[in-house]
Amino acid sequence: MLVRLTLIQWLSPAFPTGGFAYSHGLETWIDAGRITTGATFQDWLTGVLTHGAGWQDAVLLALALRENTDHAALADLARALAPSRERLAETQDQGAALARTITALTGRSIPAAPLPVALGQAASPLNLPPAEVIAQYLASFAGNLTSVATRAIPLGQTEAQTRLAALHPTITTLATRAASAGPDNLANAAIAADIAAMRHETLTVRLFKT
Repeated sequence: MLVRLTLIQWLSPAFPTGGFAYSHGLETWIDAGRITTGATFQDWLTGVLTHGAGWQDAVLLALALRENTDHAALADLARALAPSRERLAETQDQGAALARTITALTGRSIPAAPLPVALGQAASPLNLPPAEVIAQYLASFAGNLTSVATRAIPLGQTEAQTRLAALHPTITTLATRAASAGPDNLANAAIAADIAAMRHETLTVRLFKT
């Protein structure tokens, strides 16, 4: 129970990674009028989880959790896979903040790395089932973006939580698949979401960093 609470704390909104400040390109499509309802938001987030950074991060996390992983090399790979400058900043900044805080809490030296790699290195000694760690990570990722949608579309609190709850089966399925995935399973095909992230820096008004 205690180790599960540790992981929940690391992935909670209260943990100082700054996840609330990143929209993953969602703000771009809201500004463009392409995401205006709970349904369109859920469709977008399902695509990102299944075909985009959600799946890619899930596989990177699975690899980082395994014994004898070269975390420095995996971190380099994660950086190389970032499709835009804003996405790279998003994963690096959050990963560095996570590593810094866990180092301070535990006394273990966790080097700065992209978020899924830093989390995998930190969580490996917890000896939790990989699928559970990955599911918690994806749930946190989806929760942060649901918070963005709640504020920026805006969605009502109940509508937002209904849409997030509807994604639980998808998150569970992805976590189970990713737990046994290898490097050859790394993929990112959420092209529209990547384009949104690239266009974000030119928005006239921005509430979020990405």
